[in-house]
Amino acid sequence: MWGLRDVDVIRGRDLALAGVTVPVDPSAVTVVVGGDGAGKSTCLQALVGLLRPSRGSVLRPAKERIGYVPATAGLYADLTVQENLDFSAKAYRLSGRGYGQKAEGLLEQTGLGHARGRLGGQLSGGMQRKLAVVMALLHAPDLLVLDEPTTGVDPVSRAELWRLISGAAAEGTAVAVSTTYVNEAARSALVVLLEAGKVVTSGSPAQILDAVPGALGVMDGAARPAALSWRRGAAWRVWDPAGVLPAGARRVTPDFQDAVVAAELASWQHAQGR
Repeated sequence: MWGLRDVDVIRGRDLALAGVTVPVDPSAVTVVVGGDGAGKSTCLQALVGLLRPSRGSVLRPAKERIGYVPATAGLYADLTVQENLDFSAKAYRLSGRGYGQKAEGLLEQTGLGHARGRLGGQLSGGMQRKLAVVMALLHAPDLLVLDEPTTGVDPVSRAELWRLISGAAAEGTAVAVSTTYVNEAARSALVVLLEAGKVVTSGSPAQILDAVPGALGVMDGAARPAALSWRRGAAWRVWDPAGVLPAGARRVTPDFQDAVVAAELASWQHAQGR
């Protein structure tokens, strides 16, 4: 229902996004994954209306029905946790018993109930990100957009954030999340892999995994064994789209992380004209 369709975004003289399509459906999580400079934040800023595309279309609900957390903290450092929530509630014209119950439930769910009197600037990074997401969820938005909500967050807080995200989708919210963590993308209904402002591949995690051609192998050793190889743990992963592995490679079944790397390598090969 929501999302970007064939969108170009120009920043200065640079084409920041080129023909990017990102569907974001109700009751589902779309994850935009990519490295630094891939265009993830630009994508989400265009989705919520902070950037105007030079081409293509953006489908989104009315701004008051959007919950957005930018890559920065997304809260007021000089207000307490409770004051941040009250300010957000007033901005969305929330009041009464319903708001109180919603806020209380979210605070308890994220473990922030004990910190309601602490200033936002005194919270840990993980607590700040959880508070920002809680603020974005207070008004039960139709579209929730989170820009790298788990970057730099401890594993426990990351799991709690993903419980919030999954819970919002289960209640009917359309959710778009950007991340650099490939393992987080595997949690989603739809993955869009970006590189240099272009879509490398998109689909469900299962579709992306099934689309990996050729063969994948594992090799030991210090030296890189082939052009299409990458380090994973103490060994090398070696991929050949034609299915011909080098001598000494042990064939393995690719997982989602391998599929994402293979898609990036295939894109690189295509750009090189190989």
